[in-house]
Amino acid sequence: MCWRRESDQIEKTKERTECDLKKTMKLLLWVLEIVVGCALFSLGFDLFLAPHNINAGGLSGLAMIFVELAGRGSVGWVTLIANIPLFLIGGKKIGRRFFVGSLIGSVALSGWMEVFELLPALETEPLLGAIYGGALCGVGSGLVFLAGASTGGSDIVVRLLKLKWRNMPIGKIVLISDAVVVALTALTFRNMTSILYCGITLYVCTQVLDAVVYSFDYSKVALIISERHEEIASAVLHELDRGATFLNGQGAYSGKERKVVLVAIKRQQLAELKELVVGIDPSAFIILQDSHQVLGDGFARYTRDSL
Repeated sequence: MCWRRESDQIEKTKERTECDLKKTMKLLLWVLEIVVGCALFSLGFDLFLAPHNINAGGLSGLAMIFVELAGRGSVGWVTLIANIPLFLIGGKKIGRRFFVGSLIGSVALSGWMEVFELLPALETEPLLGAIYGGALCGVGSGLVFLAGASTGGSDIVVRLLKLKWRNMPIGKIVLISDAVVVALTALTFRNMTSILYCGITLYVCTQVLDAVVYSFDYSKVALIISERHEEIASAVLHELDRGATFLNGQGAYSGKERKVVLVAIKRQQLAELKELVVGIDPSAFIILQDSHQVLGDGFARYTRDSL
């Protein structure tokens, strides 16, 4: 009996250790995603945009305007200080995870900006700077948003607006808020060419941001018409670990009633599904289409603060 108890305790301790290890790894990957996103944003801003007086909007753009008007200061430090009141509001409205993630993002962004400011600016044409800088900023922002955090500043305002405008892609909300900053940039620098480049940067940034945030959330929906529909549905259930639904259909030419198998799968399972269906019924008719945001068992779960 004592041996069994000791064995059970060892097993429980082992399970608890494995669970703690998984949580730690998940936390580290979450922090890494935020830090890498901030690094990419800072790289695009410092190396491609700032040398041409182009900003990607947001608080960093406002900080850039402030530094220009004041004649001194650092964009990174101004951004960090201005974040404090926005953090208090965002943490209260969105939650503790967002608050902690945004705090990490804000510190990481300011730190990376200080680091990349030490690097020599790349000698590029303004148009190339606007495009590549916008793309890097879009990728960086997208990674941070995917982690359920923000880089602070106007990103907190964007996440708050997303709670209100739930049907609007987050990139469009960023575009609206950043357009205001671009207008202020026009008044500050009085350089119409620079402002037009800002417009290009904003467009590229928001398009890339939406691509990063939403492209990872596409699945596939398959409609399969076959006489062997029961075998196909059973194979999908047991071999792909996906559910299947029978829809009632009728052939327009033959008038015969048919069963249509409806299956929602991950994109990486697409080839496997086609091989499975054709292996059962080579004459099966398969219709595939993209499906955005499949919610439910085996897929994403809906939450109020979803992007």
